[in-house]
Amino acid sequence: MFPQVGKILIIFGVLIILLGLVLLFAHRIPFLGKLPGDFVLRGKNVTVYIPLLSMLLISLLLTIVLNIFWRGR
Repeated sequence: MFPQVGKILIIFGVLIILLGLVLLFAHRIPFLGKLPGDFVLRGKNVTVYIPLLSMLLISLLLTIVLNIFWRGR
């Protein structure tokens, strides 16, 4: 039982590191957040940013990558 828990913790650790790297370098992706389906609503004292198309694109890419990873096993 404990070796399985160890493997799961290692996988989660690697995923957290990868997520951290993505967040660290996400500002260098020029089109992310500036796609036609990303909405910015500006008021007098508030700005609301809704990155709808960026979220859909990231979701699609992650779905493809994870399906390739999990089906390859």
